[in-house]
Amino acid sequence: MPDQSGNPLGTFLRDRRSRMDPAAFGFGGGRRRTPGLRREEVAQRANISPTWYTWLEQGRGGAPSADVLNRLAAGLMLTEPEREHLFILGLGRAPVARYAACDDVTPRLQRVLDALPLSPAIIKTATWDVVAWNRAAATLLTDYAKLPREERNVLRLIFTNPRTRAAQADWLNVARYVVGAFRADAARAGAGVEIKQLVDELSSASPEFSALWRENDVIGRADGLKRLRHPEHGLIELEFSVFAVDGRPDLGMLVYNPASRESARRVEALMAQATG
Repeated sequence: MPDQSGNPLGTFLRDRRSRMDPAAFGFGGGRRRTPGLRREEVAQRANISPTWYTWLEQGRGGAPSADVLNRLAAGLMLTEPEREHLFILGLGRAPVARYAACDDVTPRLQRVLDALPLSPAIIKTATWDVVAWNRAAATLLTDYAKLPREERNVLRLIFTNPRTRAAQADWLNVARYVVGAFRADAARAGAGVEIKQLVDELSSASPEFSALWRENDVIGRADGLKRLRHPEHGLIELEFSVFAVDGRPDLGMLVYNPASRESARRVEALMAQATG
């Protein structure tokens, strides 16, 4: 058998199969020289040749295909980070993104939002559905709790909600940014199929969206300036930054901070008014 020291893929595969309980998958127990599944049992679960699987563990036979790696990931019940690691070891790259819709966040992540009393913050999916927000976001941006779940989408609000549109001091720049960033996020997450209905709907409802979508612009910038008009407190300028959520590539956290002392004062006044 070839030396395994230079075969990190084989080492990873052996480690993962050694952690699996044969009885849990209907394989006979009996005496086994080593813990976990046998090679032929992993091959059976992954629907590949036992010989080919053995070669993978031994570092023989060349690079496996993406299909084989996906079968191994399923057969070994790998988590998404483990599946990504398997692809990096086997092919030198991450797997093609597979989008999984999400409509909630953990209590811990919600507490992160709530710890920002004067900074509007939201959690959005790769298709720009808003799935979590703090009180500042509800006060300054949109009270998402009052909207049906399907309407809590940033693009729908920007292009079809008159109140949201009127609040933007430079609506066209906001709209152009949102469309370009949305396109980039959806492609990165592999959500091309999932966004088709929304794109078709907005293209019919909004000539502006249709025109911007046809421009095919892609925007990767994760920060900028948002200017809001408030009927009582005037212009409020907010700097925004987008943060990835560790372990959740489908989610992004968008945080707004007052861009000046005057804007901070107006945010404080708004929040105090909402509390009162």
